[in-house]
Amino acid sequence: MIEVFRLRRSEGRAALLLVAVVLLGLALVEGFSDTGEIVLPAEFQRADPPEPLDLNRASFSELLALPGIGPTRAERILQYRWVHGPFRSLEELLEVPGIGPRLLERLGDRVTVR
Repeated sequence: MIEVFRLRRSEGRAALLLVAVVLLGLALVEGFSDTGEIVLPAEFQRADPPEPLDLNRASFSELLALPGIGPTRAERILQYRWVHGPFRSLEELLEVPGIGPRLLERLGDRVTVR
């Protein structure tokens, strides 16, 4: 005789989540090394940090990729650069409305002025 198991809604969701996590884990793992370490695909391995973005050459879309920079701040940076000319130092970025010391610190090594 075949028995049918009935799961509560919460149990079904938990089982589905468990299956999804296992499948995701299997999709991420390419294999194991000789030492038993998990080997991840190249796109998930840590890469060298990208080159700092030059504020004097950055486009709108490049500025948007920076942490804490949305469309409004990106536009303000471009406007400031257009009106005042190239940035002479990173600290000059503090003159742009909406950019304060905390955001400048957050940008850290991701931006430069050349």
